[in-house]
Amino acid sequence: MLLSLSFHFDYYPLLLVIAVAWLTPILLSLLKLRKIPSVIAEIFFGYLLGHFVLTNHSVGSFHILEFLALSGFIFLMFLSGLEIDGDQILASFPKKKVSLSHFVANPLLTGIAHFILAIFLAFFATLLLSYLIDIPHVWYFALIMGTTSVGIVLPVLKGRGEISTRFGQTTIIAAAIADIMSIILFTFTAFIIKNGFKFELLYILILFFMFYVFYRIGNRMKRITYLRKLAFQLSHAASQIRVRGTMLMILLFVVLSQYISEEVVLLGAFLSGLILSTLLHKERSVLMIKLDGMGYGFFIPIFFIMVGMQFDPAALLEFDQTLYGFLGLLLLTLFLIKIVPSFLWVRLFGMRKALSAGFLMSSRLSLIIAASAIGLQLGVITPGINASFILMAVFTCLLSPVVFNMINPVKLSEGEKTLIIGGSSTGVLLARRMNVHGKKVVIIEKEKERFLEIKNKGLFVVRGDGTHPLIYSQLNLMPENYVVVETGNDERNYKIVDFLRNELLHERIIMRACKMPCVEKLNRLGVETIDLHRVLSTAIENLILRPTTYHDLVESFENYSVEEIVITNRIVNGQQLKKVPFHSGAVLMMITRDKSSFIPHGETFLRLGDLLHVFGTPTALQEIRKQIQG
Repeated sequence: MLLSLSFHFDYYPLLLVIAVAWLTPILLSLLKLRKIPSVIAEIFFGYLLGHFVLTNHSVGSFHILEFLALSGFIFLMFLSGLEIDGDQILASFPKKKVSLSHFVANPLLTGIAHFILAIFLAFFATLLLSYLIDIPHVWYFALIMGTTSVGIVLPVLKGRGEISTRFGQTTIIAAAIADIMSIILFTFTAFIIKNGFKFELLYILILFFMFYVFYRIGNRMKRITYLRKLAFQLSHAASQIRVRGTMLMILLFVVLSQYISEEVVLLGAFLSGLILSTLLHKERSVLMIKLDGMGYGFFIPIFFIMVGMQFDPAALLEFDQTLYGFLGLLLLTLFLIKIVPSFLWVRLFGMRKALSAGFLMSSRLSLIIAASAIGLQLGVITPGINASFILMAVFTCLLSPVVFNMINPVKLSEGEKTLIIGGSSTGVLLARRMNVHGKKVVIIEKEKERFLEIKNKGLFVVRGDGTHPLIYSQLNLMPENYVVVETGNDERNYKIVDFLRNELLHERIIMRACKMPCVEKLNRLGVETIDLHRVLSTAIENLILRPTTYHDLVESFENYSVEEIVITNRIVNGQQLKKVPFHSGAVLMMITRDKSSFIPHGETFLRLGDLLHVFGTPTALQEIRKQIQG
């Protein structure tokens, strides 16, 4: 059979869709509307495209768009699974008898309780709404209302520097549990609606068995040195072996799901992302860039633009005079069913934070649109209800983050933070990298234009002079806060450092130094210096002598880091290292004791005040801090 390449296919609709996908983020940036999720704008522009531009094209020319939109939907579910941090959830499993206080403090248990309460409230709210409009399937309608969006929750908390706080971790795990449980319940419910209670329902469990098999095999394969080297060698240029392997795994789960039932594809795609999330920690940063490029750069925008193209506002007319009342009650209900269960966190975080978490959890995006579309195909959702849920996705995505920030505004003067004096390109890059680690960073910039430019980038910045004590008073500079001086001018840097050291008596100061006389002056002040020449030569040395290790560490900085943890827990004092159960996602590299450092072994006894140098994932490091510091 010869390959036939026909150029008679009409690519014009695809051209317009890709043009809209390309223009959308540019317009949002030019109009300074970066806080609006781009998918919302894509749905809007897709509606304009479908109803005012592509009105006379044949059905056949849309076949490729429908296929690409379906591929975008599958990719979206895959990336939703990839966003879930499995280690974070596993680390929250209770390790001892659960009392009321332990239950409230455990993110996993409260996350499950939050979801169960939300579903019960959604079910009773749906029963009440059914008196106002005709709802063909109450349970399925309630499941749609119970969804949330990790894709909205995670960026909001990360942008505020709260991703590593107890509040942030609790909210993220609750959102992740809601996503996982919603997709599982949707899958079983859709299967039963279409096929009834049949023995074939158990076939869905094959997907979970496959998940377990892939997890076990993947964990063994990544320990084989030869395979790791081969994967690294083939991960670049034309091979892109990790991307190809990822696509193979997605399609394995998707094809198996199709053999079980079409409604199971949602779960299959999600599980493929979840398994990759649990396996590829080191490679995840590089792989995520490539997969995000494929997904959000091509497939996923087509899905949301097609949602807008197929959105039919005329379907809302089925509600007649009850339309505005129904939409208002539906929006209110979507918020209440997430806010009320969030009172579980009042004892832990206080009323304001608990309420704000409820509003943030109310954001809904991809899952509510996907579930509604599936319900429409199954006949359990009317066209009017489907159109209503698309509108609700738009409203909740716009309102939830705004209300969250209003109720729980960022207080730059509170909590752990790092100050960067000067908005140079180096300072901005450092702030972005620290934000990836979930650390709060505040930039202090004197020039008005540069201040506004940094503010528009979404970073925390205040306008002020680094030599004025008032700015440090406003930001409540504490002795444990690091101050990085990087204005781009060596003389001004030294002036600020001298002020901090001699006037404010602050000790934790870092500054770069290019010339030896400057280094000597800074050393006399007791300031930590960065020798750029030494840093550059060390980086080149690593590239020559240990290139694989260097690339792995640099490219996966947001997934792995080194932390210094001081032993303050008396329970650990005097124990041998082999008897202390360290998290599997971390490695103890070195111990510093009495100003001397050594590499520990299983027989090493731990002492109060020991400084542990630990390398690992954020979740593992968090668990070790709890264990070592009590």
